[in-house]
Amino acid sequence: MPEQERLLTLNQVSKNFGGVQAVKNLSFDVNSNEIVGLIGPNGSGKSTSVNLISGAVPPSSGDIVWRNQNVNKLPIGQRVPLGLARTFQTTSLLAEFSVLEQVLTACHTSYRVSPWRSVLRLKEARVQDAEQRAKAQELVEFVGLGDVAHDLTSTISSAQQRLLMIATAMAAEPRLILLDEPAAGMVAKERKELAEIILRIRKRGLAVLVIEHHMGLIMEVCERIVVLNFGEKIAEGKPEEIQRDSAVIEAYLGGVH
Repeated sequence: MPEQERLLTLNQVSKNFGGVQAVKNLSFDVNSNEIVGLIGPNGSGKSTSVNLISGAVPPSSGDIVWRNQNVNKLPIGQRVPLGLARTFQTTSLLAEFSVLEQVLTACHTSYRVSPWRSVLRLKEARVQDAEQRAKAQELVEFVGLGDVAHDLTSTISSAQQRLLMIATAMAAEPRLILLDEPAAGMVAKERKELAEIILRIRKRGLAVLVIEHHMGLIMEVCERIVVLNFGEKIAEGKPEEIQRDSAVIEAYLGGVH
């Protein structure tokens, strides 16, 4: 295992919506080459937390630090080039695009050729176009969608659409990928395949933060788990420690399964 770098730090982060405090004094880290789970009952603040990390909403107080840089004021579009990408609970795909074209849209976030060179189809642009297409094809195959690469995104199954969102996020070449409820709507076999993909993402040198309701998936893939309840962190530790934690058991009204 290569030496780990601290990628993401949340330091006493809070978020208020009017009189409602959705997240309160949340602190935790994510290191390189690490899979961390963020769990909690409904209404625990998970979705707000991932929106804060990705830049969809700004914090009310506290600090969000990305590789030693405070990013509190950076919107989501400026965090992606820094190496932070995410998927969403609801699929956000371009219905008129093929699976391969969808991934290509994200490949262009790392495009190095100036627009006028691309328009003129100079050799440099043509070479990079071929590189981007090869990269997109490899990512489509990586998540198991090679057989439907040329199908429209609107025609593939909901489970396949979730895998496509992962490939699209990876195309931006992130250091950390946030997976927001990636197993939603998946059956057991699909969740098993998703778990294998998450573990292989880590092998590619990426860190993963998984926000998920399905405890089986979290316990299988995560090295460390952060547990929220009513917007506050109530536990953090290894999966076996979380399973035994009395505060977590109480929050889930009967235990983690």
